[in-house]
Amino acid sequence: MRWVFPAFLMLLMCAVPGRTADFRAVVLYDLGGKFDTSFNEAAYTGAERFKAEFGIDYKDFEPTSETQYEQALKRFARRNYDLIIGVGLGYAVAIRNVAPLYPDRQFNTIDALVDLPNVRNVTFKEHEGSFLVGVAAGLATTSGRVGFIGGMEIPLIKRFEYGYRQGVDYVRSAVPVISNYVGSTAAAWNDPIKAAELARNQYARGVDVIFHAAGPSGLGVIQAAKDRKAYAIGVDSNQNGIAPGRVLTSMLKRVDVAVYNAMRDAYLGQWTPGHQVLGLAEGGVDYAVDANNDDILTEAMRAAMDAARAKIVAGDLVVADVEGGNLGK
Repeated sequence: MRWVFPAFLMLLMCAVPGRTADFRAVVLYDLGGKFDTSFNEAAYTGAERFKAEFGIDYKDFEPTSETQYEQALKRFARRNYDLIIGVGLGYAVAIRNVAPLYPDRQFNTIDALVDLPNVRNVTFKEHEGSFLVGVAAGLATTSGRVGFIGGMEIPLIKRFEYGYRQGVDYVRSAVPVISNYVGSTAAAWNDPIKAAELARNQYARGVDVIFHAAGPSGLGVIQAAKDRKAYAIGVDSNQNGIAPGRVLTSMLKRVDVAVYNAMRDAYLGQWTPGHQVLGLAEGGVDYAVDANNDDILTEAMRAAMDAARAKIVAGDLVVADVEGGNLGK
C-alpha cells in the first residue's frame, strides 16, 4: 500500500488540465537587478510565492543592458519555456518582435501593451495608489511643501506624479508639490547619486516629504531623507525598512501579484492573453504599514487614506491618470 498514494498523487496532477511536472517559466527582470528593493524585487517575490505554493522552480534572468532583452526572449523561447515574463515597459518592443515567432509560447508583459494573441499584458492604476500616499504627505507636512522625484520622465511615471498631486490637494489644497526627474533615458533608473542631489535640493527649499517613483535611484531619495531627518515615501515594494522612521509609507505596486497570477494560471492551464488592469479594487496598488512606520503614519492619516480608498473603490472618487483630469471629491 505504501506505493499507491504517490502514484495516486501523480495521476491527480496529470488529471488537472494544463498542470504538468515539467512546466517551465522564466522571469526576465528590468535593469537594476532582482534585489533592487523596488519594482524587480516585487516580481521576484511573486515568483517565489508561486514556487513555494506549487513546488515548481523557475528560471530568471537579470540583464545588464536593454540590448539583451530580445536576445533573452528568443533564447528562452527556443528552449521551450512555457511562460516568459518580461518585467517592465522596456520589454514592449522586444516582445512585439519575438512573440509572433513563437506562437505556442505564452508571453507576459508587466507595464507594457503588446496586442498579440499569445501575450498577456498587466498594467496598474498607479495614480490610485499614489493618491493615497499623497493624502499621507499632505497631512504629514509641517512646512507646507512636499516633493516628488521621478526616475525617467515618461507618461507611466507622470501617472504617479499626477495621482500624488491630487491626493495632496484632496486634503490640503494650498500645499505645492515640487517635482523633479532624474533623467530622460533608462540610466535614470540607476542613478541614486543624482536622485539624492535632487532630494537634498528639495529639502533645502523647505520640502519635508518626498515621494519617489524612481526605481533603484529612489534609494538616494531615502538616504537624503534620513540625512536631513525628513521624510520619504517609497514605491513599488515596501521600502519602509530601508530607513525606519524616515519612510512615511510606501506606495505598493503589486507586481508580485501580477507575476504570481501569470505563473499560477499558466501552470494550471488557465492562462489567457489580453489586457488586465490592477487598481485599488483589484488589490493591485495600496500603501504599506509595518513596524518601521507605525509610529509616524498616524491614525488620522490612515483613516483618511482608508476613507479615500473606499471612495475610489466605490466609484465615488475618481482619480485622474492624466494632468488636468477631473477629480471628484
